[in-house]
Amino acid sequence: MWDRPQLLMWLANLLYALAALLFLYALLFVVVHLPVFPVRQIQVSGDLKHITREQVQYIVKNELKGTFFTLNLDRTRKAFEKLPWVRTVSIRRHWPDRLEINLEEHLALARWGSAALVNTYGELFDAASNDPLPVLLGEAGSEVELSKGYLEMRDMLAPIKKKPAQISLSARRAWNVKLDDGLTVEIGRDNVKERLEKFVLAYPKSLALLQNKNEYVDLRYPNGFAVRMPDFKPKPVKAKPEVPIVEPKVTKKAA
Repeated sequence: MWDRPQLLMWLANLLYALAALLFLYALLFVVVHLPVFPVRQIQVSGDLKHITREQVQYIVKNELKGTFFTLNLDRTRKAFEKLPWVRTVSIRRHWPDRLEINLEEHLALARWGSAALVNTYGELFDAASNDPLPVLLGEAGSEVELSKGYLEMRDMLAPIKKKPAQISLSARRAWNVKLDDGLTVEIGRDNVKERLEKFVLAYPKSLALLQNKNEYVDLRYPNGFAVRMPDFKPKPVKAKPEVPIVEPKVTKKAA
């Protein structure tokens, strides 16, 4: 190899190139980590109603470590996602020293029993709320189905000025709705929309006219529905007066 100058020249050029690359990499590493590229501006945006300024400042102070180049965006995103009301986080760098953070909050649709809240996407999240939200009850994994069912039933009941306060979906896919006035509506699992539509259509001319309090309605009948009224007392039936029995008189004929 030593008697081949062209090969030696090629090898020397390769070593020079590698050395230059290593030098540039080391120089870039030093420059990037210099404190001359700090993040000077952090802009947080989003329609924020539950996330407080104090929570954001705490994360900025304790989780955002590094310069404009070395700041770990994935770690920063996960730090914001730990906040109870945060649904999604998007982060962008803007040269030379600005960080833009956009936060999307959960929009609470209902309560999932007494354990969590459900957002408008049918997703569970763990947060506290004092708002008067309806309650959804069902098996794990039925959150989306129950959320869609609640929205549909809410719209269907609007013409009679009723709102679902609690909706249950059993393991057999049977629906049960408790309205805001305390009335429980048993819908069942078949023809759910059709049964509820018939109930809404018949309500103004039937239950709405009754003075007694309605407690329970069963829609699982093909041609109507059954109603339970705890305060209903049937009027006593008046007994018909007895008709006196008159024996016919027998007239004797003269012999």
